[in-house]
Amino acid sequence: MAPVLTSPLVSTQWLADHLGGDELVVLDASVHTVGTGLATTWHSAVDSYEQRGHVPGARFADLVDAFSTPGAEVPFTRPSAERFEAAAGDLGVTNTSTVVVYDDSVGEWSARLWWIFRSFGFDSVAVLDGGFTKWRDEGRPVRVGALRQASGAAKSPDDDRAFLAGEERPLWADHARVRRAVTGEQPAALVFAAPEVALGDDHPPIIPGSTPITADTLVDPETNAYLRGPKLAEAFAAVVGEDEIVTYCGVGSAACVDALALTVLGHDRVTVYDGSLLDWWRHEPEALAS
Repeated sequence: MAPVLTSPLVSTQWLADHLGGDELVVLDASVHTVGTGLATTWHSAVDSYEQRGHVPGARFADLVDAFSTPGAEVPFTRPSAERFEAAAGDLGVTNTSTVVVYDDSVGEWSARLWWIFRSFGFDSVAVLDGGFTKWRDEGRPVRVGALRQASGAAKSPDDDRAFLAGEERPLWADHARVRRAVTGEQPAALVFAAPEVALGDDHPPIIPGSTPITADTLVDPETNAYLRGPKLAEAFAAVVGEDEIVTYCGVGSAACVDALALTVLGHDRVTVYDGSLLDWWRHEPEALAS
């Protein structure tokens, strides 16, 4: 029987207690970033996964390619249901799996993959609180080398171990929705999750009316784990009372940290602007001209 989740986050101790259990799939979703602002590039962290180590038994989930739409105008555009099914199935995920995702940063990439899973109706998924940083710093076991082939992963929809996505949920915002929030036609709080330093010194304006609540301020700098209770509520005090909240960042990764934290707080009307600022800027020529 797969382990039962009771929260969007699981502790390192929870994972250690359940590691190797039936139908538990652990995924390393790390992505490495080079540069800032419009010069930013993103790279699969598979080399680090193999050479510097990973949680024992964890498989590498490629957010740059497999869990995104190839050739899209904006990096990390969410995948189609078919592409998501194939990518998850290749990693050994079935509809009865429990999935735990982590990364080697502050959690933006694991939160992104968590949000993708949930958007396709898969709820038995959680993020490792504190990620690989906390796991490693606690002296827990680490494995080095590749672990790519998912034993027994099914390909045929007729096989009872095939992975099938559910109907896509309305967990994403697009440019039109954000534009309506800006004009007031359809109000929503706009939360900017990326640290300003990530945008560089010379960049177009962020979306008007935004409230900055950056992803790095939602984790404890000593443990890399999410804030809890009053501290987390205080971080979102400016927006948590709004009926609907749209989070965004540069490409839609850090935005998922804020979305996860709001979910922990119990806010059930949160969407992530897929494509985020890169999508906004390509639709707003006046922003690029500023």
